[in-house]
Amino acid sequence: MQTAARIPAVVLLLRFFLVYFTSSWRKRITPLEPATLPMRVWLNDVDLNRHLNNGRYLSLMDLGRMDLLGRMRLLRPIFRRRWLPVLGAANIRFRRSLEPFEKFNLRTRVVCWDEKWFYMEQVFEKRDGSVAATAHVRGLFRGPEGNVAPSAIVGLLGTRLESPPMPELLQSIPW
Repeated sequence: MQTAARIPAVVLLLRFFLVYFTSSWRKRITPLEPATLPMRVWLNDVDLNRHLNNGRYLSLMDLGRMDLLGRMRLLRPIFRRRWLPVLGAANIRFRRSLEPFEKFNLRTRVVCWDEKWFYMEQVFEKRDGSVAATAHVRGLFRGPEGNVAPSAIVGLLGTRLESPPMPELLQSIPW
């Protein structure tokens, strides 16, 4: 029984390494451009209601953020500095179920940032274009000396970029 319980964790870890290694080969994107990651619901992602488990959404969102960083070519510079991404809060709204073996896209984009946090939107889109779930998250990077300012992360891109204004929707979320 212990071996069977480890299978979902191993599959998720394999997905992580696949995203880590392939994201740097995919088309490079700019900081405010969305990254779309094609995915499929596997049996280890499904709960007793025969759809994508609510908790698995958060794990898959981690992969979407890794893909975003990889496609911006930030993963290696960030890990080289021993900076780690940390999720501070997530607000998710479920709209439609994702069934076993169903293909979907996870679209991740940076919406804005402040002196501490990055604010992102992550949308689970079914192949017909309908939205299965929408999440808004805030995260930061933590290094050996503590929190890393978003300006330092953006600075790794070699560009001086200002944050877009925070949308009213994000301001209304009780982070």
